[in-house]
Amino acid sequence: MYDRRDFLKKTLLTGTGVVGAGLFMQSCNCKGVLSSKEMLPRGSVVLFQGDSITDGNRSRDDDWNHVLGHGYAQMIAARLWFDYPEMDYSFFNRGISGNTIEDLNNRWVEDAIALKPTILSILIGINDVYGIVKGYLKQTLYEFEQQYRQLIILTKKELSQTTIVLCEPFILPGGRVDEKSDIWQKETRARAGVISNLAKEFNLIFLPLQKSFSDACNAAPAKHWIWDGIHPMPGGHELIAREWLKVVSNNLR
Repeated sequence: MYDRRDFLKKTLLTGTGVVGAGLFMQSCNCKGVLSSKEMLPRGSVVLFQGDSITDGNRSRDDDWNHVLGHGYAQMIAARLWFDYPEMDYSFFNRGISGNTIEDLNNRWVEDAIALKPTILSILIGINDVYGIVKGYLKQTLYEFEQQYRQLIILTKKELSQTTIVLCEPFILPGGRVDEKSDIWQKETRARAGVISNLAKEFNLIFLPLQKSFSDACNAAPAKHWIWDGIHPMPGGHELIAREWLKVVSNNLR
C-alpha cells in the first residue's frame, strides 16, 4: 500500500524534496505522529483561548465531534490523546470568533480562571489589527499592551502554577490583508512585538508563528496556508499544531 509518509521521508533523504518540506516532517515514530519528547506532564489541563482561529467553529455543548472546533486546538488534543492515552490529559477550547484583547479581559474569570488550566494557550491580536485597519477600533499600542498585561497579572495571581503560552499573531498576503497591506503588516508586527516582550518580562512561553508561516510559503503559495490572509487553511492549522507541540513540550521538559 502506498505510504505518503514513507515517500516524503525518502524524498527528503535523497535531497529531491521541495524547498521547505522539512518544516512539516518533524519527529514521528511507529506509535503515532509524536516523538517521546513531544508530550506534556501527566494530568495536564490545557485551555486554548483566543479568537476565530482558535474557535474553529466549535460547538457550545458537549458534542465531542465539534466541542474543540476544527482547527489547531482539536489537532493538538487528538494527537496527545491518541499517543498518550495513559497520561490523563484534558482539553478545553474557549476561543470566540471576533474577540479582541479587551473581549478576553471581559470574560477571563469565567472562561479561563474558573477552568483552572495547568497550561493556558492564548492566541489574540488579529481582530485588534482588523479593527484598526477598518477604522472602528481606536486602540493604541500602549492600550493593547496594558490590557494584555492585566490579563497576565490576573492569571498569575489566581493560577500561580499555570504555564502560560503566548502565541504570536500572524498574517500572509491575500484576501483582506491585500487591502491596506502596509497597515496590516505594521500593526501586526507591533502587537507581535508587545506579546514577545510580555513573554520575556513574565517568563512565559512565547510561540513564534509569523516566520513559520512565511517560511512555509517556500513550499506552497500563501493561499495554501491561509485562505484570506488571516484564517488558516487545514495545512495552516497543522503548522500551528506542530509548532505548538514542539515549543511547549520543549519548554516543559
